Amino acid sequence: MGTAPLKTGLCAETPLGTLWLAASENGLVALAARCGREQFEAMLRRRYHRPIETDGELLRVAAEQICEYLAGRRREFDLPVDWSVMRPFQRAVLQATCTIPYGQTRTYGELAAAIGRAGAARAVGRAEARNPLPLIIPCHRVIGRDGKLHGYGMADGLKTKEWLLKLEGVLIA
Repeated sequence: MGTAPLKTGLCAETPLGTLWLAASENGLVALAARCGREQFEAMLRRRYHRPIETDGELLRVAAEQICEYLAGRRREFDLPVDWSVMRPFQRAVLQATCTIPYGQTRTYGELAAAIGRAGAARAVGRAEARNPLPLIIPCHRVIGRDGKLHGYGMADGLKTKEWLLKLEGVLIA
């Protein structure tokens, strides 16, 4: 990732609260919920060590698509992701996560096998826990092998994960 400034902006007030987005020159790098601008930008500075500017066309389009998704009018995102901000293992896990269709789930073990790392379900879980773009990279679609919800780092955690899956028509026992 270069040294060009990151673009940041308020996504919108949504059913999940206030969402913030950030993008590099290569695509989206972060999405955060229920925090203020200062807190979000401080996290970006710590993580990426780059100057920050506000606004940007990509952020406007991303905000629009997120609002459509949360309103049940969109099933897929058509947005560039800056994969260069992730380490290779996390990138592989999150790219595999992006292939999980709307309304379906996969287990951490299934994702581990899909990336050729059978037996690495816990490592997959750690990579999912650090997903910088929840919603856009649909880690809420990843469940435990017991069929239950395990961990979610956005907003209200498992309550939000369950809400997103219900939005997509997935019922979890």
